Amino acid sequence: MTIIQRAALTSALYIAAEALCLFAAAGRVDILEVWLYFALTATLLVVAIPLVDPDLAAERMRPGGRPMPTWVWGAVAVIMGHFLVAGYDRGRLHFAGGVPTALEVLGFLLVAAMWLVMLWAMRVNRFFSSAARLQPDRGQRVISTDPYRVVRHPAYAMAMLGRPANDLALGSWLATAVGALAIPLLLWRCIGEDRMLRAGLPGYADYAARVRWRLIPGIW
Repeated sequence: MTIIQRAALTSALYIAAEALCLFAAAGRVDILEVWLYFALTATLLVVAIPLVDPDLAAERMRPGGRPMPTWVWGAVAVIMGHFLVAGYDRGRLHFAGGVPTALEVLGFLLVAAMWLVMLWAMRVNRFFSSAARLQPDRGQRVISTDPYRVVRHPAYAMAMLGRPANDLALGSWLATAVGALAIPLLLWRCIGEDRMLRAGLPGYADYAARVRWRLIPGIW
């Protein structure tokens, strides 16, 4: 099995686990927005995975050639718990009467935008690892083109935007509130990674002086 096939299989199993958690917690499967959400996610993965460089796919699945760090599995468990919350809200609780249709549509559009920018960043940056680490073993260098001309961490920017967008698309205010708790953690990791790159990656300090904004142009 090639690394791309392994990545596709892993992604498919991940989506299936999300769907199982959500529908089990909901106690029903007739929720249109949920089916649309997983259809969108699966479609974007089908498009994205073949476009990812195999070397990058290997790095993302085994950073530095090592097994995935333990904290990643903890993060996966938290995400699955979050889908349990979304399912319970959509199927049983109906917290605050549900998300208006216009906001659900906005959520879907933002989810699609997040995936597309993430794919763009991965296509440009072959050092787009799943772990925050310096990669001298892979010849890491500063990437300053395309989205990296605008902000230094486009993936983190999209992840922070995508967290509430996912939950709006699923139609759950409760999941939106719970999911928002992940934003400070993403911000903390972004700050830590930026410091690590400044200290250890040649040329990054000069790049940071040119591209001042970490996440939001004109703000921060």
